[in-house]
Amino acid sequence: MDTTSRASTTGTAGTAADQAVKETLEDYTLRFAPRSYRRWTPMVVATTALGGIAYLADFSIGAGIGLTHGTGNALVAIAVAAVVIFVTGVPLAYYGARYNLDLDLITRGSGFGYYGSVLTSVIFASFTFIFFALEGSIMAQGLKLGLHLPLWIGYLVSTFMVIPLVVYGMKALSRLQVWTTPVWLVLMIAPLVYLIAQDPGTVDRFLGYAGTDGDGGVDTASVLLGAGVCLSLIAQIGEQIDYLRFMPPRTEANRRTWWAAVLMAGPGWVVLGALKQAIGVFLAVHILTEVGPAAATEPIQQFRGAFDAMMPSWLVIPLAVVLVVISQIKINVTNAYSGSLAWTNSFTRITGHYPGRMVFVLVNLGFALALMEADMFGFLNDILGFYSNCAIAWVVTVATDIGVNKFLLKLSPLQPEFRRGMLYAVNPVGVVAFVAASGLSIAAYFHALGDTLQPYSPVVAAVLAFALTPLTAIATRGRYYLRRADDGIAEPLLDADGNPSAVVLDCHVCHQPYERPDLTACRTHDAVVCSLCLSTDRIGDHILPARPPAA
Repeated sequence: MDTTSRASTTGTAGTAADQAVKETLEDYTLRFAPRSYRRWTPMVVATTALGGIAYLADFSIGAGIGLTHGTGNALVAIAVAAVVIFVTGVPLAYYGARYNLDLDLITRGSGFGYYGSVLTSVIFASFTFIFFALEGSIMAQGLKLGLHLPLWIGYLVSTFMVIPLVVYGMKALSRLQVWTTPVWLVLMIAPLVYLIAQDPGTVDRFLGYAGTDGDGGVDTASVLLGAGVCLSLIAQIGEQIDYLRFMPPRTEANRRTWWAAVLMAGPGWVVLGALKQAIGVFLAVHILTEVGPAAATEPIQQFRGAFDAMMPSWLVIPLAVVLVVISQIKINVTNAYSGSLAWTNSFTRITGHYPGRMVFVLVNLGFALALMEADMFGFLNDILGFYSNCAIAWVVTVATDIGVNKFLLKLSPLQPEFRRGMLYAVNPVGVVAFVAASGLSIAAYFHALGDTLQPYSPVVAAVLAFALTPLTAIATRGRYYLRRADDGIAEPLLDADGNPSAVVLDCHVCHQPYERPDLTACRTHDAVVCSLCLSTDRIGDHILPARPPAA
């Protein structure tokens, strides 16, 4: 397939050339990822996806929870959050890998509708720049310690150094992640193993740490407050799916490898994430008396303290800085990439104009830089605790729609749909569940429902989203999922193995070849039109008329 993406903003073939948009990379920003581009093996895709979770924010998050609530509460909170993230991540990862769609496209057909999912695109975009800012702050701390750069310069360096890598998309990202992951793993794990082997007493001090707000025991409120911060990472599944959508077709020959890769790189990311959070608690307790509670949450200080115990002093700071820089690059190219996809999706749907993804790379980086300059690291847990309510409501709503509404109640179409004209503008199933769950959980978080419920705001978000998604589907009898029962093309959408068809047809608007799942029939011509041209059709000239499925 030609990797040049084109779009008509007027809906007429005659003006298509003037409105053509040439992508700077093969990222399939707004559309299904074609089979012709998905040349990687399942394990290469999985390794690339897992390379994107090399961020050091987990160490800060774990340290912050542990120092406040104590080791016992922190470990239970981390485990609770990990279970929720894994369970909700399975259906999302499966749909992304099986049907080669990103999470926004999955969300459209899983309860939100064509325009309704703009809400969740903004939530996901916010996730990417919040965590870009967090990782950039950590890198700036490393550059200050190692090179004596002022923090504000470090923020600029950490922001702009990722741009050249993001420009080249999946091919460059896969090479970067595969080659840097072994180095990162050695630098992260070796100090921990050495400290435990040399001084087993560090484990006892770690397990016995009571925290500033704790009494050494495990209590529900502390666990839930800590889990709420950890659950801010639930939206990470969106970044994992940005890689998983490039999985090859699932066949009988690769079935086991395919499933292993999906589970490992999809929901499985949280296993490593939870481990890093626990290590963050361990390292923070280890260096606490030396650096104090404020600096103990900084990964650069944690690893400096760990390296200092096992190697010559002249090597300590350089290695700690190398670890921080590698980690920041590995995750922030993903944050910048995924954030740009989310912003582009939202902007194109709302305006009918596609400006190119690189515009939104810069927009996302601008938001992240502003947060860094505002010293977001100083109030990290407050930001993440608030954000987690929105993220939980979104992910649980979509996961419930897939697991319950599609497979159990049969009210939601089993096969995901994302194309304009096939979906209603807004589906109350997802929108109502998301708005109610996130709204009430945020109210609980800010004590509006009383002090007793405040720690339970993540539970409010998850329970309401899980309950309201099927209830709303039942109340509406699933009428607002599909605007049409068929897309007007006789060629089957799936092949004999149930994978998206690889048959190629030409879009009559932009005159480019696209695979079958990316096309619908045109309303006014005896031809087909691609999903991007449908998205940028401002007058609706090509959009098929409504024809709801039979009850």
